[in-house]
Amino acid sequence: MRIRLLALPLMLVLGAPACRPAATAVDLSPSQWPAGEYDQFIRAQGVDRTSAGAASGSNGAVTVAYNGLAARAGLEALKQGGNAIDAAMTAAVTQVALTAGAPISYFGIMSLVYYEASSGKVYTMNAEWNTVRGETSPGTIPGSLNMSSLEGLRGTAASGRTALVGGFMKGVGAAHDRFGRLPFAHLFEPAIEIAEGGMPVTSHLADKFEFRHEDLSRLPETRALFIKDDGSDYVTGDTFTQPALAETLRAVALQGTDYMYKGPWAKKLVAAIAADGGKMTEADLASYDVIWDEPLVAKVGDYEIYTNRPPNAGGPSLIEAQLLAEAAGLAGDAAPSQSAATLRKLLDISMVGLLPPATIAQLFPDLDPSADARLTPSRAAALWKRIEAGGLPMRWKSPSSPGHSDDVVAIDSDGNIAAITQSINCVDWGRTAINIDGISIGDPASFQQAAIAALPPGSRLPAPTETGILLKDGTAVLGFASMGSGLHIRTLQALLGVIGFGMTVEEAVNAPDLLMPTVDSAGQWVARVPEGRFEKSVLDAIGYAYQEIPASRMRFGGEGLWVGISRDPVTGLLRAASHNRNNSAAVAW
Repeated sequence: MRIRLLALPLMLVLGAPACRPAATAVDLSPSQWPAGEYDQFIRAQGVDRTSAGAASGSNGAVTVAYNGLAARAGLEALKQGGNAIDAAMTAAVTQVALTAGAPISYFGIMSLVYYEASSGKVYTMNAEWNTVRGETSPGTIPGSLNMSSLEGLRGTAASGRTALVGGFMKGVGAAHDRFGRLPFAHLFEPAIEIAEGGMPVTSHLADKFEFRHEDLSRLPETRALFIKDDGSDYVTGDTFTQPALAETLRAVALQGTDYMYKGPWAKKLVAAIAADGGKMTEADLASYDVIWDEPLVAKVGDYEIYTNRPPNAGGPSLIEAQLLAEAAGLAGDAAPSQSAATLRKLLDISMVGLLPPATIAQLFPDLDPSADARLTPSRAAALWKRIEAGGLPMRWKSPSSPGHSDDVVAIDSDGNIAAITQSINCVDWGRTAINIDGISIGDPASFQQAAIAALPPGSRLPAPTETGILLKDGTAVLGFASMGSGLHIRTLQALLGVIGFGMTVEEAVNAPDLLMPTVDSAGQWVARVPEGRFEKSVLDAIGYAYQEIPASRMRFGGEGLWVGISRDPVTGLLRAASHNRNNSAAVAW
């Protein structure tokens, strides 16, 4: 049995400009696509890739790390006159339906980076978790999570207190209101048709049903949706329908996001959470809003990176890692797959992003810990000297020592870019498995008690998403996003491939990738890599202990996923690359 742990699924979209069509001329439903295309993409849902999906075009392109059908839905939005925001939001909404709300949810989180070509301005939107205002003792929130076993992945407690206030759907509405072109209701058409008409159960989804059988059986509404009448699980090849979800999406499409945050759905959610001991109120939902802010910006090599600023936690880490790579001179070295010295430096740099910023501040009080300071080459150079000198508390183990989610980025030929990350931030529906009219409610508070306790009740919780846009000579040339438990180290490596080694997006995805390291019983770090991807001679020469993880255990092995679409500023050619594993896809026209 394989469990697909999706913390941050990922997709990237680029599209061509078009005039706004009349509402009656638009229908994004798969039944209206050219003959055979829906069947082609639905069959591909059950097929895992062994190399990156790749596509090129001049009018538009979409790429996803999971569920290629969602990419095709986003492309349809472009073909029918939508822009990058329309395509990205359509794909993101479709992807949740395709996953049955297990790794991503309409009540999950979203972050966005958007480049507006006409003004040359970059905007960021934070629609991530809010903590619950009535939760004044977060240290006592039940639950824990660990990745050492299946039982540990399931979590340890079912409680309404583990729910947080998610902003995904609020983000869809806010992004569309500000930048979208198609009428809002059309963005939901592919998801509604898939939910209502049903979809074949893939082996990935069947694994999730089996994994969560006990939890999905706990509550009547959840059981009615996910468990067959005879008490058995849906298995590979069955048709899975979500009629309640279709009705909910229709209501949101027609009434707007207030249906969820201030309307009937909000009342049902609060009642269900209270029945499980939770403290969320209708006021928590009604007061939720997205945060629009200026981006974090840093120059690395010939590029400028634009990404999210705090309270998002991933943006500063993303830029800091690239500046450390520059300070370490990695761009002048051989590629990590060819050089043990480069690979060792890369592992050392990744360690910084895996430690809490507060820990770095305590270790080096003379280094300014602010997000703006972390964007400076001088601080990166000083920090790299400390790393080289062994100043970090964690140690890589010597070889001789004993021994879910989704991102969206969009760029159109006008130069507009929209980069999005979404997640349920828990393992496959979560232990509590509350479901309200087809929408899954995760348990992200079950393993973030300390982070919640560090904030005033009702605050925005930092998320580690790393999504961004590259500009060169003032022109947008790349949109990218990442997901998975190893997202930081994968983003560090893939973005370095583009910036430092001149790789195409396809080459950056297909390059041998590092996984999130593990920690042994003595507190030493052990590097992890996909089995068979690096030459043994290179791995043996880094001087650190390492593990090779087979494809069947990649989710447990700390996989990170990164996708991107580049745009040639002279020719306008778009090159899209999807993930090189799982049922990803890249499409273009």
